[in-house]
Amino acid sequence: MIRILFLGDVMGRPGRLALKTHLPKILAELSPDLVIANAENAAGGAGISARPLSELKGLGIDVFTSGNHVWDNREAYPLLEAEPFLLRPANYPPGVPGKGVAVRALSDGRTTIGVLNLQGRVFMREIDCPFRTADREIEALHDSGVNAILVDFHAEATSEKEALGRYLDGRVTAVIGTHTHVQTADGRVLPGGTAYLSDAGMCGPTGGVIGVKAESVVGRFLNALPFRAEPAGGPVALRGCVVDFDEKTGRALALETVNRGDDDG
Repeated sequence: MIRILFLGDVMGRPGRLALKTHLPKILAELSPDLVIANAENAAGGAGISARPLSELKGLGIDVFTSGNHVWDNREAYPLLEAEPFLLRPANYPPGVPGKGVAVRALSDGRTTIGVLNLQGRVFMREIDCPFRTADREIEALHDSGVNAILVDFHAEATSEKEALGRYLDGRVTAVIGTHTHVQTADGRVLPGGTAYLSDAGMCGPTGGVIGVKAESVVGRFLNALPFRAEPAGGPVALRGCVVDFDEKTGRALALETVNRGDDDG
């Protein structure tokens, strides 16, 4: 059996604090073979840059996925080209920096895991089709002989996420949703052997609105004016999930959510 720990969207400095505080204990308790985190908001709550990425690597995270906000920090552009395990969604048009797929070999020397990053289109920017991109990339990964494939589907609509989970059931080990920062309660293994969760949640502050200062978000709803999404203060928490799978078949055996940290009450 192989175990993957997936960590939800890391929200700025508070998200990194949540990982520093709770991740060492989780690693000791769960002993995952691979750790993946969505890091699109790790730098100041908007984008990724070299220093936060180095900090997260030092905590034991192996692969970094992202989404639409990865482009918010221009420093991400060269990083996406230089870092083999920092991904952007694979269904962006040709010519954008970086790549959407990575293959990571585990320490046992026999197991390789493909990580595929995709972005949804419902209530988000229209980019290439995530379903057809998944077909192409999964076929290539299977041809390369990987033992398992995990998909981070960075999307807004639960219906689109669940549709992709059903579409890929039996072809990948897991489809884990990100982007909303709110962990869902629908984690399960689908009939074809694919683990599914609509959203892994967020690693970050619990005192705001999806990790952002509450007064800024409330103001946006009241006056419809643009604002800067600064991370909230207060207590922090770690959210994610763990997926166990059979390395011979690539079929998921179980999915459980992971929750550590304080609630602001």
